[in-house]
Amino acid sequence: MADILLAEDDDNLRFYLCRALERAGHHVISAANGLEAEETLSFHRFDLVLTDVVMPEKGGLELAKIARFHHPDIKVMFITGFSGILMEEKDPSFKSEKVLSKPFHLRDLIDEVNKIIL
Repeated sequence: MADILLAEDDDNLRFYLCRALERAGHHVISAANGLEAEETLSFHRFDLVLTDVVMPEKGGLELAKIARFHHPDIKVMFITGFSGILMEEKDPSFKSEKVLSKPFHLRDLIDEVNKIIL
């Protein structure tokens, strides 16, 4: 079981992702945007930040940088409707991180999360 911070601005998708991860045995705290997620990082330690790349207030790349600054060993996984190539161009330090492109099957999400945290 892992402690996961989920940052996703789509309410319906956030609900289903959270539910799927909890059913897989993980503890999940969700946030509606990167700013809310950043605040959560200040009072809870996570094993994984699972974040959408494009969100209002603060995007996923910026959130990942902040998470790594405070907790260098934290794992990061991105979900996006955009190409991972664009992400690499914005910040090459995250090019080796897992990027799951929308739409994806919830089983694929769980499989990838389990690979990352093990």
